[in-house]
Amino acid sequence: MTVLARFVIARPRIVLAVAVGLMLLCGLLGLHTADKVSAAGFTDPHSESAAVDRLVREHFGPQTPDAVALYTAPDWQSLDDIGPRVQQSLAAIDPALLQRPIETYWNSVPPRKQFLKSADNRQALAVVFLAGDDNRRVSAYPDIEAALRVPGVDTKLSGYSALATQINKQSQHDLVRAESLSLPLTLLILVLVFGGVVAASLPVAVGVLAVLGAMGAIRVLTEFTEVSTFAVNIASLLGLGMAIDYGLFLVTRFREELAGGRDIAAAVERTCATAGRTVAFSALLLICAFAGTFVFPQAVLRSLGFGAIVAVALAAALSLTVLPAMLTLFGARIGKAGAKDRTERFWGRVVDAVLRRPGLVTVVVGAVLLLAATPLTGVRLGDIDHRALPAGNEMRSTVEELTAGFPAASSGVTAVLRGTDGPPQSAQVDAASAALGRVGGVRQVFQVGRADDIVVFHAFLKDTDRSENATATVNDIRALTPPDGTVLRIGGDTAATVDSVHSIVRAMPWMILVMVTATVLLLFAAFRSIVLPLKAVLMAFLSLAATFGVLTWIFSDGHLAGLLGVSPGPLAAGMLVLIIAVVFGLSTDYEVFLLSRMVEAHNAGAGTAAAVRIGTRKTARVITAAATLLVIVTGAFTLSPLTPMRFLGLGMIIALVIDATLVRMLLVPALVKLMGPANWWSPCTTRRLIPATVQRADEPART
Repeated sequence: MTVLARFVIARPRIVLAVAVGLMLLCGLLGLHTADKVSAAGFTDPHSESAAVDRLVREHFGPQTPDAVALYTAPDWQSLDDIGPRVQQSLAAIDPALLQRPIETYWNSVPPRKQFLKSADNRQALAVVFLAGDDNRRVSAYPDIEAALRVPGVDTKLSGYSALATQINKQSQHDLVRAESLSLPLTLLILVLVFGGVVAASLPVAVGVLAVLGAMGAIRVLTEFTEVSTFAVNIASLLGLGMAIDYGLFLVTRFREELAGGRDIAAAVERTCATAGRTVAFSALLLICAFAGTFVFPQAVLRSLGFGAIVAVALAAALSLTVLPAMLTLFGARIGKAGAKDRTERFWGRVVDAVLRRPGLVTVVVGAVLLLAATPLTGVRLGDIDHRALPAGNEMRSTVEELTAGFPAASSGVTAVLRGTDGPPQSAQVDAASAALGRVGGVRQVFQVGRADDIVVFHAFLKDTDRSENATATVNDIRALTPPDGTVLRIGGDTAATVDSVHSIVRAMPWMILVMVTATVLLLFAAFRSIVLPLKAVLMAFLSLAATFGVLTWIFSDGHLAGLLGVSPGPLAAGMLVLIIAVVFGLSTDYEVFLLSRMVEAHNAGAGTAAAVRIGTRKTARVITAAATLLVIVTGAFTLSPLTPMRFLGLGMIIALVIDATLVRMLLVPALVKLMGPANWWSPCTTRRLIPATVQRADEPART
């Protein structure tokens, strides 16, 4: 870090020009990233349901409609009257976009025809199956939407691609709105924290550059692998948030060094050697936390890892190059930190109270966090479906209306019966069909067809695809014992959701193992202590448990759901993975900020109590300010009407409040004091990577 700092100090204008130029080029490259990212990738491609759907699509075409148009005839007309207009409008759709001709009430034959009209003969359906993989099918939907809407005929749209398109479009809109709201507020708070516009603008400028660079990097990644649209959201969120966090930490330390009597060059060098090293370790911890997402088979979860790693790496790299260059050029206009800052004195009184009764603080705070975690015992996991849209949304209402009156509009369950010794016999086929029909949640079963040694059935369900009742029905079907000499395999949207959740649960221990191993090794390298890394991991999991307990209480159990405008239901397993990675990473991130100052003080000769007091007093203001700023950046997502976005925003707010106050400022100091000399024990006698600092005159040497 010292070598890097000296390089930047010697040529700040060149470093600044090169870095800004590269990030602007990345921003230009990333202008069309939204057109290249995938809107699919939510399913496990190696699951039973995926294999069934590939097999059925190969022999009989797709069974899940990409778009469903519900047409309602005016009171003075019949379905036959509006038929020609509907058919004429649908004929304008490019056949190259379709997997097979559009199926409507007006061009189908019995018995299929009866499924495509309502019981009162006032409504009818057009069912569209688009060509290509999941991503192409979703991206093609906007090209057919206008033709599906027939002038003069009340039209409502639904279907897999239609729903995915609306959710993606809304999430992109919410991202732009969140950034437009959070950036001015962030700058305002930084002005209040630093007491000046120049110091406040530096972290924000680095954050903007990090986001531009991340967009370009994601655009490049799309050329080599499938990248989900959600990678853009997470990259924007973390690129801005972590750059501001790192900038806040570095600028605060720089002002401290100026106040200690160093000139600008020496202050920048010292800042990089201490706070800069901490930022580097913090970024590595976050990168390792998100590397855990690569164990999942779903492309969308791996994409979250791609986006987060790119954003964090750029935020750290720019904070350690661009920011020192700007401090070198404009450091004289930033000013010095006050020696007796009011906030610092407040946190000094808090930590003194904690150190007087560390056992009581540990018991009380631990009990509060465990109590908050208790709802986790009843957690239910699911996936993002039509309930992600707010109550009253037209598409959500259409999905529910179609489920109630039009079985053909849903994916239902696709069942493949395969003979173990040749094609299934008629008796086996009849027995399997009867068994499927007897399952409680099945409305009707019909045979799709035969091919090679398989017979395919389609079971219409009584409940909406991916709902809890539909999930229970899939599990009941999979529990059936097939006729002797046959194997029964299940596919469809609901089965895909069940398989996706199961694969996430199976892979979760591996993700946690990656995160924990990397965290312990990196913190050991940073602090040369065995106890401190293990304590950091324990604190991170305690923060996670409390956070998810509160989220379960709200989003799954339904408490405060009406006030917050969310639809209670199972927690989206994919969002769970995202928040685990973010919260675990931020938890250990703040732990590094805090412990680095404690270790620094201890290396300078302070005893445990004094090291705790110095470390907490010096970092509490920075950690609380950083958490507040990140709350603003992520909290803007709570304004989204989408339940998953509110889940993300509220989850981050809860996690940051818990971690930056109860855990980091109360529980950690109490535990470090209780463990005493054990904190610093290590089997390794090698010098710590975090260097000792020269003891300050106003800090006690040993307690």
